[in-house]
Amino acid sequence: MKYEIYGGHLPAVEISLDRGESIYTQSGAMAWMSDQITLETNMKGGFLKSLGRAFSGDSLFMATWTADTDDQRITLSTDLPGEIKAFELDGSMEYIAQKGAFLGATSGVNFEAVLNKKIGAGLFGGEGFVLQKYSGVGTMFVEMDGSIREVELKAGERLKVSTSKLALFEATCSYDIETVKGFKNVLFGGEGLFMTVINGPGKVWLQSMTVADLAKRVIPFLPTSNTTTTSSSN
Repeated sequence: MKYEIYGGHLPAVEISLDRGESIYTQSGAMAWMSDQITLETNMKGGFLKSLGRAFSGDSLFMATWTADTDDQRITLSTDLPGEIKAFELDGSMEYIAQKGAFLGATSGVNFEAVLNKKIGAGLFGGEGFVLQKYSGVGTMFVEMDGSIREVELKAGERLKVSTSKLALFEATCSYDIETVKGFKNVLFGGEGLFMTVINGPGKVWLQSMTVADLAKRVIPFLPTSNTTTTSSSN
């Protein structure tokens, strides 16, 4: 299997498949494809695993795409400005990601939901109680928002991250939440009451934007029913 990621901050990934090769994706990820690719929709891993993935921000059903002949191509695209990252899993490393990060993977990659064991991080860390975990052997594609920064933390090294800007990290890392100190800092600092703290060792991928950030910027400019009514009456 070969692939090419292109498109800048409105990215897509084109995947080339030979006869019998397949990938599975979240529902709705396919943008376009060659004619000789067969689609099969199923609950990959069974009902319980599928239900867990649904709670982690993805669809209950997964789409499996299999090439019927050589040199077939399928393109996956994102819904928001950001980046697509490809990871090669060799069975020795697991990854934990934010809700809705999964885009697609080869059949040897396991994708499941995982519960955040720490109540504080689940309530206030920006990622919620249910995260996504990837393991196994193969290639996986994830989507992240905005621009991405990769940071490698040493053992014992800590990184403080604004809520929900933590996109993905190696499972050797752990994370929790920390209260922002100082009454004025909480009220006027713009960061809220909590920050996420990620602990090494391991690699961390940070995102400069989130869906919530984008919504805050866009919503004030959307027309309301009042403005629409006023314009119509005039």
